[in-house]
Amino acid sequence: MGLFRTAGRAAVVGSVFGRVQRRQQQRFAAEDAAAAAAAGRQLPPEPPTTPMPPPPVPAAVVDPTDHMLAQLKQLGELKGAGVLTDKEFQAQKARILGR
Repeated sequence: MGLFRTAGRAAVVGSVFGRVQRRQQQRFAAEDAAAAAAAGRQLPPEPPTTPMPPPPVPAAVVDPTDHMLAQLKQLGELKGAGVLTDKEFQAQKARILGR
């Protein structure tokens, strides 16, 4: 139960801190605007906030051994189905394995 209580307190403290910080920023901005107006000058406008672009999606990494294994599996299925002879099977297997 202690862990849940600690997590709950941390959440409340973080929430309260965020609200206090926002309220202080608003109050300080209002005070700055009032001081600038009293001095007869205008504050520069706040720069618009733009959202951060999403991170780039990494390109899919293709493992050459996966491709080779898929080819060997397909070759075995063709031999098992009787499409390839033993000699053709051995030649294609050597080509795939680079021998």
